[in-house]
Amino acid sequence: MKNIGNKLKYPQLIILVFALIILLGTVLLMLPVSSREGTSTSLIDALFTATSANCITGLVVFDTYSHWSLFGQIVILFLMQIGGLGFMSVATIFSFAFRRKIGLNERMMMQEAVGSVRLGGVVRLTKHVLLGTLFFELLGTILLAARFCPKMGIGEGLYNALFHSVSAFCNAGFDLMGKYRQFSSLTAFSDDPVVCMTVASLVVIGGLGFLVWEDILIHKWKFKQYLPQTKAVLITTAVLTGFSSLFIFFVEKDITMADMNIFEKIYNSFFHAVTPRTAGFNSLDITMFSDLTIFLTVLLMFVGGSPGSTAGGVKTTVVFLMFIAVISTLKGKKDITAFKRRYEDELLKKAFTITALYLSFAVIAIILISMFQDFKLIDVVFEVFSALSTGMTLGITTSLSIPSKIIVIILMYFGRAGLLSVIFMFLHPNKDIPIRYPLDKINIV
Repeated sequence: MKNIGNKLKYPQLIILVFALIILLGTVLLMLPVSSREGTSTSLIDALFTATSANCITGLVVFDTYSHWSLFGQIVILFLMQIGGLGFMSVATIFSFAFRRKIGLNERMMMQEAVGSVRLGGVVRLTKHVLLGTLFFELLGTILLAARFCPKMGIGEGLYNALFHSVSAFCNAGFDLMGKYRQFSSLTAFSDDPVVCMTVASLVVIGGLGFLVWEDILIHKWKFKQYLPQTKAVLITTAVLTGFSSLFIFFVEKDITMADMNIFEKIYNSFFHAVTPRTAGFNSLDITMFSDLTIFLTVLLMFVGGSPGSTAGGVKTTVVFLMFIAVISTLKGKKDITAFKRRYEDELLKKAFTITALYLSFAVIAIILISMFQDFKLIDVVFEVFSALSTGMTLGITTSLSIPSKIIVIILMYFGRAGLLSVIFMFLHPNKDIPIRYPLDKINIV
């Protein structure tokens, strides 16, 4: 293992560790003790569930409550927590517990795990990540328990509160509401603002990114003192959430929310503006959404959360960089600037590369699944973008064939590990290129 670690770069090692955790989770979920009926779950279905939980996607082939036993649900819970925090953050807990000295290699691994741009202070940042996660998940558990316990009883209510708090904060989208109706997510609580707003708030906080937490913790509410990345994340998140909330409200108020009062329409609109980007919960029946809302949901799933967070997608900073690049080009500026800072062309190149890779993988997956199975195109498009980011579905997940499940598993893994990181792992692009070719131009307009 040491020799392998010496040959691989830290992002590559983390990607492989994620794969090993998924395989371990698969083995545990295949055990008879993991299912309610006491029978073994097939390899492909256990792998699908383990990948979805560890890659915090949320797509499921079985209703989590109906199929998995308490043991199986706890395995899923741990996979979500490890996937949300990252393996190194979890491993750091044991280093702190046993007062073990954290070496340079571990610090570099932690830097990759939390998405820090600097090695200095990474241990402190990781501590804050762990403490912040504990605080928000505990707070979420308390708030949800206040609503669940009267309805489910104290023991079951507390367990459900903990499970859904972790699932929401880690942006995983797994739920145990199959007790009311299979695959119903949080539709049974669409009239409960405490449940909806608690889950939505946990999703937003988990999706902002650990570096944003640290910046806000240091500078409090002094926006001008925030790092450019924090400003980009907060502005992009606010714009996307605000616009999407208004869009969903006006499009769905007389369709899926026709029987709700104005207050319920407002917070359910906000809920569905937040969860498609990162989590995959739904308080409304998304199969009843209009085509416009479904299209918006696909776009939100494509964007995803922020760097160093518990979320997937191309990330808010990529969208922000591309937006300011377009504005700079239209204004005839040579440099790409924002917040009185100039950004390197190399950064923009990576942003467009990530976007192109996501779209390319999505198109290939859409074509392949459509060849294997006779689904509506919009259902396949929705499923593919969901696998790369969120975990919502229009109902075809349980009907996927084995080849289609394999494709979705690959998408979920790549979506969490990062397409660029996975491809870099095989291409080794960091090798020095001794030749630099002459500069030339081609017409693009």
